[in-house]
Amino acid sequence: MSGKDASELVHYSSTPEAAFITLDSPSSRNALSQALVDQLIDRIAEASQSSCNVVVLTHTDPVFCAGMDLKDTRSVDLSGLTQVMLALRNVPQPTMAVLTGPARAGGLGLMASCDFVVAADHVNFAFTEVRIGVVPALISVPVLARVAAPFLVTEFLTGAEFTAARALEIGLITHVSTDPHGEAQRLIAQLAAVGPKALRLTTSLLREANSIDYEQRLVKMQKQSEAIFASEEAQEGMLAFREKRKPNWLKR
Repeated sequence: MSGKDASELVHYSSTPEAAFITLDSPSSRNALSQALVDQLIDRIAEASQSSCNVVVLTHTDPVFCAGMDLKDTRSVDLSGLTQVMLALRNVPQPTMAVLTGPARAGGLGLMASCDFVVAADHVNFAFTEVRIGVVPALISVPVLARVAAPFLVTEFLTGAEFTAARALEIGLITHVSTDPHGEAQRLIAQLAAVGPKALRLTTSLLREANSIDYEQRLVKMQKQSEAIFASEEAQEGMLAFREKRKPNWLKR
């Protein structure tokens, strides 16, 4: 049996229910090197083509992601991280980050780009950019889409560590658990029980909630709702409800 390819920093695996993307560069604390970012982009693209219900981003211990790889600060290119965050937002399935270790700086931008964030109760976080004289500018886009700015004044301006309980309180993460992988499996099972097309469309409308004018969004949602109600999937769901049985969902 051959050993693990040392050049593979991001692994991909899948089940019918979920695609799993695993950061695996523990020696660098899963820092966002160009090689890791390039592989992550490829794995997200692969997951987006899957018929699974959810894309799960996880990691090898001890750290989820320490942020940008700062080994060579003479030339920092953030276009890859921008592409990763856009790719996570544009994946048709809901996305889920599962953390059993801390996240720092760009690592928070990575997890905040996911729809679900499940963290172990002992995990801590920090926007450490100000501590090295830089600004959490790029990652503020997904972070502030989740959390109102006043709740992050202390965290952004001091770079101080904060707990999973605090992150849950302000809405930066969605779940805290003593068993984050078990919690993730519970969520995966719940997502597998709903209509796959409805799941993707609902994921899209949640992501677009703050990006479209209210009136325009009403018109869009009306047309979309009408189309959904007329779809085969919705018809099967309503029929199953009336017949008091489980629906027979057909995946794309």
